Amino acid sequence: MIISALLLVCGLNASADNKSNLIYNSEEVNGVMVGQTVYKAEGNTLANYMKYNYKYDDQNRMTESETLKWNANKNTWVNDLCIRYTYQGKTLTTTYYKWNNKKGEYVLVPEMTVIMDNPNM
Repeated sequence: MIISALLLVCGLNASADNKSNLIYNSEEVNGVMVGQTVYKAEGNTLANYMKYNYKYDDQNRMTESETLKWNANKNTWVNDLCIRYTYQGKTLTTTYYKWNNKKGEYVLVPEMTVIMDNPNM
C-alpha cells in the first residue's frame, strides 16, 4: 500500500510539469492496453475528462477504439466516437462513427473512412 501511494504521488508530481494538465491511467489485460482514462488536473483535484476502450482480434490487432467524454451535468461517461479497423491482406480500413443521441447508436461518418496499404502487414 505504501508503494502504491508513493507511485501515485510520484506520478502526480511528474505530471505537474505537463502543460495540458492531463493525467493518463491505462488498463491492461495480459500486456495489452484495453482502456485508458484521462483525468484533467484542476488545482489539487483530478476530474474525469476522457475515456478510451480498445478491442483486438485474435492476432492482437486493434479492431475498435471507442472514445467517451465525461458529462459533469449527468455525472456519467457519454459515447462520443468509435473507430473500427478492418484488415484484409495488407490493406487496413479505418471507419469512423460518431455517436447520435437521437438514434442511441454510432452513425457512420463516410467522409472520414480511410483505406491504406501497410507494407509491414
